[in-house]
Amino acid sequence: MWNWIDSVAASSTSGDPAVLVTIVRCRGSAPCAPGARLLLHSDDRFDGTVGGGHLEAHVLADARDCRTAGTPRYVEYLLCPKTGQCCGGAVDAFFEVLHGGPQLYLFGAGHVGQALCRTLVDTPFSIHVIDDRVEWIDAPGLPTAVTRHRAGWEAFVTTARWSEHGTYIAIMTHSHDLDAEILAAVCERAATFIGLIGSRHKWFELQLRLQRRGLTADQLARVHCPIGAPTGKAPQEVAVSIGAELLRQHYATRTHTASHHSTLRREIHADGTAEGINAVPRPAVAE
Repeated sequence: MWNWIDSVAASSTSGDPAVLVTIVRCRGSAPCAPGARLLLHSDDRFDGTVGGGHLEAHVLADARDCRTAGTPRYVEYLLCPKTGQCCGGAVDAFFEVLHGGPQLYLFGAGHVGQALCRTLVDTPFSIHVIDDRVEWIDAPGLPTAVTRHRAGWEAFVTTARWSEHGTYIAIMTHSHDLDAEILAAVCERAATFIGLIGSRHKWFELQLRLQRRGLTADQLARVHCPIGAPTGKAPQEVAVSIGAELLRQHYATRTHTASHHSTLRREIHADGTAEGINAVPRPAVAE
């Protein structure tokens, strides 16, 4: 028998997002029983089964959607009597996203960068700090919980995972020229949020420079600068302000995209197609 607990534990070592699907209820004839599980990995491999056939194909498709969105989902699958495999029953599945929290890519391990890391430890963010200056990336002020990237920013940008549903960027390097180089690269990548530390005058000058490099108005409009709210200038004060903006953006995005407050219903047909997903009230659960 597949040991799903060991598989989940093994997947946690990579930190890549995975989705655990659990069958929580079956009515009528169904190809699986409550408690059946399937684990979809970040590279689309999966362990376990929820019965195979058309049902499993749609479960995997929904799991991929949940992995991308980073939000859980509850789906009721109505199994058409003509599917061959299924005999008119229904199966309810809960999709739980593992290691799917937001990723913060923080360029610059200076005073404010270190303070921001300390501020966001024990929040939903997984923090990646990128700085090729050894004395800063190895500084004791960086919490052990963050992931340190000692290579140059170009190497990180080309290998990092980018998503419009969970990638947050904060740029606060020691050089305006370096800020411009990083911005030019990340504005072409998928991301939920791009923030730059600095004054409005700095941002005005950088926009002119980036426009000459071919960045469009839509790309530049994605950048939040100055990042954070006006506060004092001490690194920890600035970091608290930036951390609050990042958390506010995260929870606003999560509330907008989450679908776990309703049941999604899909009717699967004999040819494997389905009648779209419609939101319906979640059934009451007896206390």
